[in-house]
Amino acid sequence: MHTLLFLLLLAGTHSATARTHSLKFLFTASSQVPNFPEFVVVGLVDEVQIFHYDSNTKKAEPKQDWMLKATDTQYWERETGNLLGHQQWLKFAIEIVKGRFNQTGGVHIIQVMSCCEWDDETGEVKGYNQGGYDGEDFISLDLQTETWIAHRPQAVFFKLQLDNDKTMLAYLKNYHLQECPSWLKKFLEYGKSSLQRTELPLMSLLQKSPSSPVSCHATGFYPDTAMLFWRKDGEELHEDVYVGEVLPNHDGTFQMSTDLQVSSIPPEDWRRYDCVFQISGVKEDIVKRLDKDSVEFNREQPTDMTTIIIIAAVVGVVLAVVLAVIGFILKKRNVKCLLCLKCLLCLKCLPSPGNDPNVLNTLNPDGQVSNPPSETSS
Repeated sequence: MHTLLFLLLLAGTHSATARTHSLKFLFTASSQVPNFPEFVVVGLVDEVQIFHYDSNTKKAEPKQDWMLKATDTQYWERETGNLLGHQQWLKFAIEIVKGRFNQTGGVHIIQVMSCCEWDDETGEVKGYNQGGYDGEDFISLDLQTETWIAHRPQAVFFKLQLDNDKTMLAYLKNYHLQECPSWLKKFLEYGKSSLQRTELPLMSLLQKSPSSPVSCHATGFYPDTAMLFWRKDGEELHEDVYVGEVLPNHDGTFQMSTDLQVSSIPPEDWRRYDCVFQISGVKEDIVKRLDKDSVEFNREQPTDMTTIIIIAAVVGVVLAVVLAVIGFILKKRNVKCLLCLKCLLCLKCLPSPGNDPNVLNTLNPDGQVSNPPSETSS
């Protein structure tokens, strides 16, 4: 029964507050998924991967150098042995769940999230164990009531069994509220140079057209526990604003943006508005004042009739020159030209094959009509 909990699927993640750290393990078991391991486990601290195991390598491995200092050889051997057992159980568990859904084959996925969170200011600790099947919520653990919640009728069978296993419930409660936070604090200490670093963003104001909203964009910041908002005369705005999601950059930092509708704001009032960036660990706000001179524009310049006439005249002159040169070459060589794009660009002419068998053989040595290559052959 200790491994039955891993038959549950990941139901979703919990966003951390500005002072909250998390240790999370994601378990994924799959059936008939091509080119993908049947079993994968990923460990993350504050969304940074620190741990990996899959059924191909059959080995638990660190993903950060500092993890070798935070652990010993016995730790990795122990985790490898435990996960080998979970791997075998989950292979069997998928078949059980498929039976509950009256499924006999096809691609199916089971995932589990086991997570603890710790607030480094208040000391508050929370734990989560959530799961689902084929991308939908399946079952989750309520640590306060020490009961399981079935999110689908097919999960009731597992809920009843797990609710009756008091030993398992006591173990999970101790793990999520005691053991997991202890490991989290240890990992944070050993990896603080990277996990607890703070990088401030580059901020800019962007606008596509005079009628478009002004977008305040912050990029290159770390960690992702940040806020970006507009304010007027020092008061935060909630109307005529849109706040986007925090998105990852390729270098491990993050970006986000918030838009302000300015079409109804008189130009003389623009400087009453500020874009404010706040991030955990930094007391001072980063403020970008809304100002006409500070807004970068990316407008499409309209093409007037005079410009069109000039472009047409230039094209006409160039075309006349090209045709004159081609005519001169043809006259000098006294040959016919196969007018093709290559011929025009290179100012080279191909001899007309006419009835000359040597030319025909050169163009088509097999004596067959060649078909152009299909797009798929490329």
